[in-house]
Amino acid sequence: MERTLIGDLKSKAGERVLVQGSVSVRRDQGKMVFFDLRDRSGMAQGVVLPSEDLAMVVAKELRPEFVVAMEATVTERPPKNVNPDVQNGDLELHIHAIEILSKAEIPFELGSEVNLDTHLDHLPFTLRSEKSKNIFKIQATIAEAFREAMRGEGFVEFQSPSLVGGDAEGGAAAFKVDYYYDQKAFLATSPQLYKQMMAGVFERVFTVCKIFRGEKHATTRHLSEAVCMDFEMAFIKDHHDVMDMLEHTIKHIVAKVIEEHGDVLQKMGVEAPLIPAKFPVLKLREAQKILGVSESEPDLEPEHERALWEWAKKEHDSDFVFVTHFPISKRPFYTYEDEEDRGYTKYFDLLFRGLEINSGGQRVHDYTELVERIKQKGLDPSKFAFYLETFKVGMPPHGGCSTGLERMTARMLNLPNVKEATLFPRDLNRIDTLLSTDEKK
Repeated sequence: MERTLIGDLKSKAGERVLVQGSVSVRRDQGKMVFFDLRDRSGMAQGVVLPSEDLAMVVAKELRPEFVVAMEATVTERPPKNVNPDVQNGDLELHIHAIEILSKAEIPFELGSEVNLDTHLDHLPFTLRSEKSKNIFKIQATIAEAFREAMRGEGFVEFQSPSLVGGDAEGGAAAFKVDYYYDQKAFLATSPQLYKQMMAGVFERVFTVCKIFRGEKHATTRHLSEAVCMDFEMAFIKDHHDVMDMLEHTIKHIVAKVIEEHGDVLQKMGVEAPLIPAKFPVLKLREAQKILGVSESEPDLEPEHERALWEWAKKEHDSDFVFVTHFPISKRPFYTYEDEEDRGYTKYFDLLFRGLEINSGGQRVHDYTELVERIKQKGLDPSKFAFYLETFKVGMPPHGGCSTGLERMTARMLNLPNVKEATLFPRDLNRIDTLLSTDEKK
């Protein structure tokens, strides 16, 4: 007998079917045994009646998370037992035969509230919970919608490398890797240099890639391995062209998530993001003035980002706000200086519900100026020769940005810790298991 997915049971009313999945719940009620069975398409209730002797023997052995195959007849529930609020609430499986495909020993009830460390310690199990599955289904939609928006605007996807040479952007914050011939390579901290090269090839490019950061952060917003959704575009007037493209992309992503997962957002108690006709834009100094903090600081602190979100909601009915014009001394060497506001850059951050989810701006495209900027940062231009050839052979004005997939997911769902929006978090203290175990001391 061919397998029938639980999501297709409605079309099989009155028929005998084979279903396969995992037991979510087992309930004994008098001489009957009830099950909630789930597969990739959803959930259904089954019952073993006392007359089904062989099935009852196996049913008494079943526990949550056992993987089973069941032969059953799809029947309509009596009207008084119909539950319109759940999938297949008007159907029931009358089970005739059960085969145990895999037994299970679970650490605690699936879906129960546990602290974050316990959740992460048992990810192979806890990722099966309805909440976790919803988080990562939505994350998949975010990535898909990003690609969709990019392709719709004529961008070409490329694959950026994860191993880079001695010109690795990030320096001391990059993880070193033993390479061939006693050489050192680095895990990429960004696809930045490569997407600039590719903008010289296709004009408009994007990539969804892994990046690795070696800073010793232990916060609710930092990861040592993350996914970035990056794009770069040539023949721009200035950073506002990049911001407009990003705003268009973000709006498309939000609309796609609401369209495909609006019911899940409602179930999770998450309100749809506030999106105005245009995202508000502030220079850093303007933001600092609004917040009443020193305008001499080169960046915003986390509490400032959260306060700026409150301002954006109140003044612009927006969960998003752009902050531009950061001091050039604190930005990467390729960042473009504003000719009309010397000392400040055509660079921006996009804040979403009080968290920076994106950074970007216009890049220096003149070869001579770029070499000089590298020197000013105390770096050796010869180590960037491969990258610099892009500009030596001619490069149009260009810019781009990078959105953190995990950060955007966390803010979309109001998750307090970015690790909750990360399938397998790597940070200062963990690679799957905690690094500070007794046996490593």
